[in-house]
Amino acid sequence: MLGGVFKKVLLVLLVVVVIQNWGKVERLFNPSQVVSEQTRASAHVVLYATQWCGYCKQIRRFLDQKGIPYQALDIEKDAQARQAYEALGGGGIPFVAVNGTLIREYSPEKIMAALK
Repeated sequence: MLGGVFKKVLLVLLVVVVIQNWGKVERLFNPSQVVSEQTRASAHVVLYATQWCGYCKQIRRFLDQKGIPYQALDIEKDAQARQAYEALGGGGIPFVAVNGTLIREYSPEKIMAALK
């Protein structure tokens, strides 16, 4: 009986570890989506977001999984971030500036294209 409980606990722990490291696991099985070191080094990504925005959280997760460095600015808490956001035309969140390309939606494809 104790062996069955132990196996279930190990399975749950394995699932938790896989979920926490999904970006690394995904790169193992899909190497075409790996971002090169050169791309990472030259990336200039600024995310204009808020804490409550679900799509903003998804973009943060995407950038973290890909290992892409970025600067996240909260347009509700930071007046300078809000001014920069408005100077770029605003228009909703998430708003991502990638190497000069402005992306006004959650679009991993557009982010990857702007990085190349």
